[in-house]
Amino acid sequence: MGVIGRLHRLGDRLRTEVLKTYDHYDLSEGEFDVLASLRRQGPPYELAPGELARHTMVTTGAITKRLDRLESSGLVIRRENAADGRGRFVGLTEAGQRVIDAAFTEHMRNEARLVAALSPAKRAQLERLLADWLQQLE
Repeated sequence: MGVIGRLHRLGDRLRTEVLKTYDHYDLSEGEFDVLASLRRQGPPYELAPGELARHTMVTTGAITKRLDRLESSGLVIRRENAADGRGRFVGLTEAGQRVIDAAFTEHMRNEARLVAALSPAKRAQLERLLADWLQQLE
């Protein structure tokens, strides 16, 4: 009970702290994930919606909702696939690239702050323990 209870409390606390960064950029957790997935692709920072759903591990319906909001905010653009008229691509706009670069930098600083209370050795040990446990459960 102590392990699970503390993990729940820690998870809730960490999520609250992480969401503060996303809120600063007017992004939801899912929207941050979409922008970060596109940015990781490298130039031209685009994916087909189905690929984006797989990268973010959500349904295509969830991706559509996220893309609608991101597009209305000017952070992504949808375009036709010139090679296949039925297909589409989603890409970062210049504004989207600026937002995700700033948000990601702040996110990484925030994560470093959140784990700073643990020594590098303890962080490595905790990461190994959690990875092992997760692998067993999956």
